[in-house]
Amino acid sequence: MILRHLKKYAHLAVLASVFMVLEVYVDLLQPRLMARIVDEGILGLNNGGVSDLHIVTGVGLKMLLIVLCGGLCGILSGVCTNLCSQNFGNDVRKSAFRKIMSFSFSQTDRFSVGSLITRTTGDVTQVQNMVSQMIRGCVRCAMFFVAGSIALISLAADFGTVIVIALPLILLEIAFVLWKTNPLFRLLQSRLDRMNTVIQENVAGARVVKAFIQEDREIRRFAQSNDELVDTQFRVLILMSYMRPVMNIVLNLATVAIIYIGSLRVQAGAAAPGTVMAAVTYLSQILNGMMMLAMIFQTVTRGLTSSQRLREILTTESPIQDGTGAAVSAGGSVTFKNVCFSYADHGADVLHNINLSVRAGETLAVIGETGCGKSTLVNLIPRFYDAGSGTVEVDGTDVRDYPLSVLRDKIAVVLQKSELFSTTIKENIRIGNPDATDAEIRKAAATAQADGFISEQPQQYDTPVAESGMSLSGGQRQRIAISRALVKKAEILILDDSTSALDFRTEAALQKALREKFRDMTKIIIAQRISSVRNADRIAVMENGTVAACDTHDNLMQTCKIYQDIYASQLRKEDA
Repeated sequence: MILRHLKKYAHLAVLASVFMVLEVYVDLLQPRLMARIVDEGILGLNNGGVSDLHIVTGVGLKMLLIVLCGGLCGILSGVCTNLCSQNFGNDVRKSAFRKIMSFSFSQTDRFSVGSLITRTTGDVTQVQNMVSQMIRGCVRCAMFFVAGSIALISLAADFGTVIVIALPLILLEIAFVLWKTNPLFRLLQSRLDRMNTVIQENVAGARVVKAFIQEDREIRRFAQSNDELVDTQFRVLILMSYMRPVMNIVLNLATVAIIYIGSLRVQAGAAAPGTVMAAVTYLSQILNGMMMLAMIFQTVTRGLTSSQRLREILTTESPIQDGTGAAVSAGGSVTFKNVCFSYADHGADVLHNINLSVRAGETLAVIGETGCGKSTLVNLIPRFYDAGSGTVEVDGTDVRDYPLSVLRDKIAVVLQKSELFSTTIKENIRIGNPDATDAEIRKAAATAQADGFISEQPQQYDTPVAESGMSLSGGQRQRIAISRALVKKAEILILDDSTSALDFRTEAALQKALREKFRDMTKIIIAQRISSVRNADRIAVMENGTVAACDTHDNLMQTCKIYQDIYASQLRKEDA
């Protein structure tokens, strides 16, 4: 799933590997050239013990030229590797975000916001590093080990004995450290998820924290999650810290063995001093390659853990899928037929056998005590959730038969929490209709009773909005959110308790404007106040997940005890 993003950059990976092979080949040439300088140029072993400066100069210039070529190959390898890994990471991050945007509300809740942030940032970076290391590091290590071993043995077969003894010791240590650290990498990422969640909650809820003087409590909570992260990371680093000292010991012991074997061969006249120097250099390259391989294994292990977490996102299919493409009819009617619904993490039904019809152009209000299922009911219309049983129909067609874009294009929703984005007021409203003109934006804002306060802003409609709309009051945010829904010109408007922050006068003006200017639009209004719903064509009274009654205000006052109790608690004095 993730590797398919790497296919279109395979040519860069191949080029990087080729350039890396050339760079390593240059490194492997150096010891033999240096041996020739020592043996023939300085010691003059082939010239009766007389030094030959021409050999020193000629071979030295040749080494310099080869090193420059190797350096150029190394640069080109690095450029190709970075182009491959960065573009790969860019594509994976976009795919992960695209998939997150398709998640249902329940899936977002299951993963948690903090975890999704970690996965699209830190985990992508880990996978990116893994790809980079596998392209450059693995080729480099393999070349040093295979070609270096061949070059070392070609100098003297006895030198191969040192490699045969040293290599298993290094591999055993690498295997032991990775065996111990591998389970910790997933724990490390989950600790990071938790810390990011705490940060996200406290930044978003800073006003609540300060209002209830909970700074110390939240600082302790963050400190706890951070300490858990540091503790896990510390355990990983402690295990990794064993690796280099042990490898250095093995490297030094192997070097001593090479020098000892080489000295015996020099004494016997079977080898020259330069050859021993070359052997030591080759051994160093081989074992350093193995040491680098250990670091690569750590990166790869951590990258595989992160790729597993990313795969969980990329392979998760939303239960809310496009319908088969039902014929689209206009109108705006909504019908609930025997609808039941329960959330995944709750066994009991939130909605029980709902049967309710809303005619096109009708204004239906929904009222009831907190937790009775009002918001859940309207969330089924645009398919934020799917009904567990029964059907929800829009214009006579089951909502599950609509393509999501077609269904949601017919519906404008203003949620309980007014979410605004860090752009201008105009662009926040235009989200409802990207093609809306300035005149249409101003008209929608006037209907939502927002034009007045917007016009008083320093830059009017071009005034920037702080993150989440925190530079505006709750009532102002709600009116901008309503403007955004109205400019969409949808057939169905859902107001989910979205006038709770408005005063009675502003809300009354809004309702009057909706009746006069959007007469043909179907309106479903959820509210807690009788004053917000009494002028609706019909009012659905909900109790414990069922529709207890649905009628006009006057009829409900005569027939519905629940509605009478709500009215008595809210408006009796004001009405009198």
